[in-house]
Amino acid sequence: MAEPQPPGGAAPHFPRYALAYAPNPGTLGWLAGSHWLGRCAAQAQPMEQLRIEGIAPEALHMLTAMPRQLGWRAAWVPDFALAPGRDWLDLQHAVHHLAQRLAPRPVPMLQVRVHEGCLALAPGPADAAHAELQAMAATCAQALQGIAADAATATGAVTAPYLFHLPLTGPLHLVPAETQTLVQEVAQDFFADLPPLRIDSLALFSQASPHSDFVLLDHLELRG
Repeated sequence: MAEPQPPGGAAPHFPRYALAYAPNPGTLGWLAGSHWLGRCAAQAQPMEQLRIEGIAPEALHMLTAMPRQLGWRAAWVPDFALAPGRDWLDLQHAVHHLAQRLAPRPVPMLQVRVHEGCLALAPGPADAAHAELQAMAATCAQALQGIAADAATATGAVTAPYLFHLPLTGPLHLVPAETQTLVQEVAQDFFADLPPLRIDSLALFSQASPHSDFVLLDHLELRG
C-alpha cells in the first residue's frame, strides 16, 4: 500500500510506523514470506532468496526491493508518522486497546494475484471475507485518530478500495514480460503449500529514516 503524501508535497516525517497483519516470527508463514523477499524484518537480517532458473539473482532482488523494505506484512492502514505531541507509548497504548476489541479470525485462502501492477498474495476476487477485512481495516484506521499525523489514516477513511494483501514484488514492468510470467508461476508453486494463517495479533513496524528498512517492533495478541 502506497504511503500517503503530506499536503503540498512536503517530505514525510520520520520515524514512520505501520499497523499490519504479519505471521508470528519463527512460524512457517513468516519464514516463507521472509525467504521470498530476502529479509527478516523481525531480526533485521537478510535472508537468501530462491534461485529461479532463468532469472538472474540480481533481477529477483531488484523486483522484490519494495516489499523487502516494508517487511512481510499486510497493512491495515497506510504507513504513517505520529501526530505532533504523540510518541511511541501513545501508539502502543492505542494499539493495545484496539487488540482487546478485535477477535481472531482465519486468513482466507490466498492466491498469487496482480494488484496495482505488482504481485501479491490476496484472497480471490469473489471471496466473501473481503467485506470483513475492509471493516477491520476501517476499525484500525479509526483507532489511530489523533495518533497518526497522516490525513488518510487520522480521519479513519480508506481512500481507495481496501484489499488485504501481502506484497510479493514491486512493479512488474521493471522486468520483461517473460520474467514476469516466470516469477508469477514460481510464486504460485512456492506459496501453494503455505500453511493456514490466522489473524490473531496486530503487528507494529517502524521505519527510522528515509530509505531504511521497516523493522518489526511488536505483536499484540487479539483478545476480543
